[in-house]
Amino acid sequence: MCAHNPPCPTAMAPDREAARPIAHRPEQGWSLLCNGVLVFEDTGELLPDGRIVAPHRPLALTVGSAA
Repeated sequence: MCAHNPPCPTAMAPDREAARPIAHRPEQGWSLLCNGVLVFEDTGELLPDGRIVAPHRPLALTVGSAA
């Protein structure tokens, strides 16, 4: 699917989010990557085979002192 050189990661690769966006709709909160993955602004994903990847935002770190 990808015509870039070097080719972007496949939809099943662990680094699939590194593929280049080919369509971006910020007003709707999604981007389509050249590997067919639909990435949502909440970090969820829809893979080309229909599987869903749940949002995986990093947890916020709490800053403070224990003493």
